[in-house]
Parts: sequence; C-alpha cells; structure tokens
Amino acid sequence: MNWFSLFQRIEASSLSTWVRESQSLLAFPSILIVHAVGMGFLVGVTLAMDLRIFGFAPRLPLSLLEELVPIMKLGFWLNATSGLLLVIGFPIKHLTNPVFFVKLGLIALALIDTQVILKHVIRRPESTAQQTRGKMLAAASLLLWTGSIVAGKLLYYTFTRRDPFGNPY
Repeated sequence: MNWFSLFQRIEASSLSTWVRESQSLLAFPSILIVHAVGMGFLVGVTLAMDLRIFGFAPRLPLSLLEELVPIMKLGFWLNATSGLLLVIGFPIKHLTNPVFFVKLGLIALALIDTQVILKHVIRRPESTAQQTRGKMLAAASLLLWTGSIVAGKLLYYTFTRRDPFGNPY
C-alpha cells in the first residue's frame, strides 16, 4: 500500500467524514475553535515571555513567568489534539502539502527554543551575557511562532494535490 492509498483510507473513515461533513457544531467548528484557543494559550504565553525578555514590564521578575508554564502546556495539548483531528479530517490535504511539514518543523523548533528559554533564561539569574542570549532566543521564538502560524494559514491556499484522475481534493 502506498502513502496516498493510506491517506485515502483515513479520509474515508467515519471519524474523518464526521470532522469534515457533520452539521454539528461539535465537529469542524469546535475543533477549529479549540485549535485557535490552544494557539492563543501557547503562543500568547510565549509572546509574554519573549516581550519580558526584551525588557517590557521590567518590574516583573523573569522567574515569575514560570507560573505560566501550565497554561502553555494546556495550549500545546489542545493544539496537538485538535490538530490531529484536523489532519484526520483532511489527511490528503495536509499530508501531501510541503507547507504542512514546514509548519510542523517550525513548531518543533519553536518548542525547543521555548524549552531553552525556560531552562537558561527564566530559571537562571540575569547576567549581561544571559540577557543577550535571552534576547536572541526570544527573537528566534517570535520568528518561529509567527512562521508556524503563517504556514498554518497558508495550508488553505497552497493545496494543489490531485487524485490519480486529476481531480483536486
């Protein structure tokens, strides 16, 4: 079995059909809302950390931002779960589009960057060298998260996969 056949089988499944075609607000609309809320939690908290590292809200201790990590984790799991359902709903559209893999790569790099920020900037006392490194990591974070969001939006516009008969999906 080739990959395309597997994607077609997933797309023919009852779960995929429900995500795509159900008139229920619990299907596609709610999944998309959960995805947006999760993104808001994850990227919003990360943005707050990045802005603090850049010098905004200087009276707020960096170490206090550690208390926001559970919100980031909640956002991640909301996005992972809803994202998986969106892929199941449209496997051919997502899994044959290179932009989808760019999005996943940027998210992976952004998550690694966020872990480095937590470990080496938020949890460590500030020094001049650490501040410079922190600003570089925060700038990378902003670029990576922005890139992943843009790539996610571009998925809708860059889909050109056609079935073996030339019909667009």
